[in-house]
Amino acid sequence: MKVLLATEKPFAAAAVNGIRQIIEDAGHTLVLLEKYTDRNQLVTAVNDANALIVRSDIIDTNIIKAAPELQIVVRAGAGYDNIDLETTRERNIIVENTPGQNSNAVAELVFGMAVMAVRNMYDGTSGTELKGKRLGIHAFGQVGRNVARIAKGFGMDVSALDPFCPDEVMIQAGVKPVHSVEELYTNNDVVSLHIPATAETRGSVGARLINLMPKGALLINTARKEVINEPELEEILAERPDLKYVADIKPGNAETLVEKFGSRVFFTPKKMGAQTAEANINAGLAAARLIVQYFNDGSAPHQVNR
Repeated sequence: MKVLLATEKPFAAAAVNGIRQIIEDAGHTLVLLEKYTDRNQLVTAVNDANALIVRSDIIDTNIIKAAPELQIVVRAGAGYDNIDLETTRERNIIVENTPGQNSNAVAELVFGMAVMAVRNMYDGTSGTELKGKRLGIHAFGQVGRNVARIAKGFGMDVSALDPFCPDEVMIQAGVKPVHSVEELYTNNDVVSLHIPATAETRGSVGARLINLMPKGALLINTARKEVINEPELEEILAERPDLKYVADIKPGNAETLVEKFGSRVFFTPKKMGAQTAEANINAGLAAARLIVQYFNDGSAPHQVNR
């Protein structure tokens, strides 16, 4: 079988070498398409591919139609909104992700940005500490659980909202379960977003929720830019000069926000939550193993397009 590794944002060399070994040891062929600059390069490359490994690359209807032999797509990472699930489902193409492989890296970035924000971007003025602050985690998946673990080390009081996670799981992690989004935003000094971008969540975090946050609050987004109502974010930051917003996803109105609010906002230059050597390797190797497993016995333990 031909496995195409197509990454506009390439894996580290160690990850590529590990992926190649897993794929080739199983008797398959690995083909690389790295740092491509034209979508037509991807269209051409997928033409005879049986399997596809991607990162944040957009796999839309056009790409899928260009791949008549494609059986499986694996997103090396947790989020999979870059893949057209409906079209793959119609074509009976399996789509899987690699949950948990990047979670610690993203969680550490949350606190890297949090410390920077509460210390006023290290501008020489007196900031505050995270110890004793109340942290609300919006979605308690793998990243959220790692955020909770690290927060305990900072001495924070942690609560979380996730209708899909049993209260017992949160309680065992030392986290207080919260059962309404209003309660989460009202009662926490810091809120960390980990919700996916779905029809229900897109634009769901806007002025109403953010305005519930207490004075001096900080909102952190390492999830997806689409979950933020960006015009309302601008509006509430103007109305509430005590609020701060930092994100691993540059919003569409980033330049305006920086111009208006200066050091009260911060955005990484590109999505960097998974940009560590460890996460890079973990996710790539996990993706390769899933493809080998699928070709061996037809199983897809992390299928997301059932």
